[in-house]
Amino acid sequence: MAEGNDSGENRGAATTGAVHQQRVAVAALVTGALVWGVIWYPYRILRDAGIGGVQATTLTYAVALILAVLVWRPRPTRPTHPWLMMALALAAGGCNLGYVMATITGEVVRVLLLFYLAPLWTVLLSRFLLGERLNRFGVFVILLSLAGAATMLWRPQTGLPLPRDVADWMGLGAGFSFALFNVLSRRAREVPVEQRVMVSFAGVIVIGLLLGGMQLPETAAAPAGAWLLLLLTGGVLLAVNLVVQFGLANTQANQAIVIMLSEVGFAAVSSWLLAGEMLGPQEWLGGTMIIAASLFTTKMKT
Repeated sequence: MAEGNDSGENRGAATTGAVHQQRVAVAALVTGALVWGVIWYPYRILRDAGIGGVQATTLTYAVALILAVLVWRPRPTRPTHPWLMMALALAAGGCNLGYVMATITGEVVRVLLLFYLAPLWTVLLSRFLLGERLNRFGVFVILLSLAGAATMLWRPQTGLPLPRDVADWMGLGAGFSFALFNVLSRRAREVPVEQRVMVSFAGVIVIGLLLGGMQLPETAAAPAGAWLLLLLTGGVLLAVNLVVQFGLANTQANQAIVIMLSEVGFAAVSSWLLAGEMLGPQEWLGGTMIIAASLFTTKMKT
């Protein structure tokens, strides 16, 4: 009887521990969604302080990479899958730079909804790069995403669903790059997570230097408060990557997608409170379709 009690107590403790870990993982994903939903605001402050979007993004990710090296202390080794890592870096650079530039020049929630067309690109890229066959849910995701995009981008003046400005184009491009990064990450799943994270940071820095390196010296004239914000934002970028990776590793994929979509809500509230931005019915209708398409990606492998 005593052994049975001990066994029951052990099972109860294990269950309690699993439930606690699950709650922490959910909290981690919500935290990640919150950070990504408001990360545009520090970059707008930096822009107003005289540090352009490309320069601010480059510097904050440089801080994040330096901190990552200090945290993980990677040993010098021969790089695995160098071409795949290079593609990952380029995709990460396009994603993060495009997202920042789009959100500091356009309407935050509109950009984010266009960014969340990523499931459409993921389905198509998975088909062509990974050879994954589409089921009925994959086809439905494509159609629903396209319908949402057409609704959001419809312009009565031209009768065509076209992006209305550069911010829209950058939001679309960032979403495509995000989808490409995710698909390539699946091909590189045997590469340690920390290596993929550092490669993504390096990709942002390299592309940022290519696009705005000549203007980096001008940032030296920025006020001390702006430099402090750069350092803090870089630290937050590393922390949120670590937090989200923990959440993803300890949460079912379908639940993680639902939680991370709360980023749209956080962005909507923050852009309304901090920038006075509000979307019209057309954007919300199209955005609802896009979010629904993201949710249906959880059924694609069933």
